Amino acid sequence: MVSSSNGDYDWAKEVKEIDETKAGVKGLVDTGITNIPKIFVHPKTSFETHPPPPTPAHGSDLPTIDFQGLRSGGEGRRVVVEEIRKAAQEWGFFRIVNHSIPVETMDAMLAAVKRFHELPHHEKAAFYTTDQRRSVKFNSNLPERENELGCWRDILSFLFYDDQLEPEEIPSACREQVQEYVKHVIQLREVMAELLSEALGLRSDYLSSMECMKSEALACLYYPKCPEPHKTFGNKSHSDTTFLTLLMQDTIGGLQILHDAQWVDVPPVRGALIANVGDLLQIISNDKFISVEHRVVAQAVGPRISVASFFTPSRKAMAKAFGPIKELVSEESPAVYREVMFGEYIEFYKTKFQGSTSALPHFKIQSL
Repeated sequence: MVSSSNGDYDWAKEVKEIDETKAGVKGLVDTGITNIPKIFVHPKTSFETHPPPPTPAHGSDLPTIDFQGLRSGGEGRRVVVEEIRKAAQEWGFFRIVNHSIPVETMDAMLAAVKRFHELPHHEKAAFYTTDQRRSVKFNSNLPERENELGCWRDILSFLFYDDQLEPEEIPSACREQVQEYVKHVIQLREVMAELLSEALGLRSDYLSSMECMKSEALACLYYPKCPEPHKTFGNKSHSDTTFLTLLMQDTIGGLQILHDAQWVDVPPVRGALIANVGDLLQIISNDKFISVEHRVVAQAVGPRISVASFFTPSRKAMAKAFGPIKELVSEESPAVYREVMFGEYIEFYKTKFQGSTSALPHFKIQSL
């Protein structure tokens, strides 16, 4: 490994050496390293940008919404919709309990993700790629631009365009569990689309008719234990560039969200899911819902396993621009954002907004 302690440090060489092992961050841990490579070392200012308060805020304040109320209909549904509206407006995040995904299915999915990431190196390497066009990818999402920094994690990702992915493309170590989990996630997404539509004061099928969440990307994340957790992040501060995210996490924890300028821990609750608003949902809601920064801290224990389901437009909807929904725009509440293609937003964030937590300010109408 390239030395990170002298002035001759070669960033590109270090990235290349790690990438060529096709073993990911776990491969580094398996070698027994005690010091993390320099590409993973974040400046102290990254940790100080939004320092925690003297007494850390606790995740118990995170809104928890019980979907049991949906089963009774009527007033029960209205309560859930109002709770979602308030949480999406004030936090951008909320916990969901008593949803439709069986706990057994969630546990099996987490176990399958762990099983894949702990396969022998030669079996995982067959799926290792940085080609963004691939529907199934395993990598560590290493930085691509000079002096960018990596995060302490490995990712197995799946792209289900229009809810479809050929089963044969999914690694056999987790194929059955991924198929079963996605089936339930799609059903829950349809419920979420209705509830979010109603929370915006729209007809229940509004977001579904837009097909803005008709595809999904699953990020199956593996955060190995880190020998120097105070120097890096499992995932650095960012907001999600998609419309909506549903996160399942194991019992280790590490997720933090930025609320009222303080980092708030979001401890795991078995059987619960974390929902969060993405940048594009903030755009089309005309700032009625907020997409907020969040991160994952690196830890000396692990591995931490999580599965994030990111909802994106259908192939057909990819061809149209998204802007504030016309029913949400008025003289009293003018459009905050210009229209933008989903692909344009993603490309801008990846290529021109590196190092920032959100690209939303770039797409605001400047006269505001």
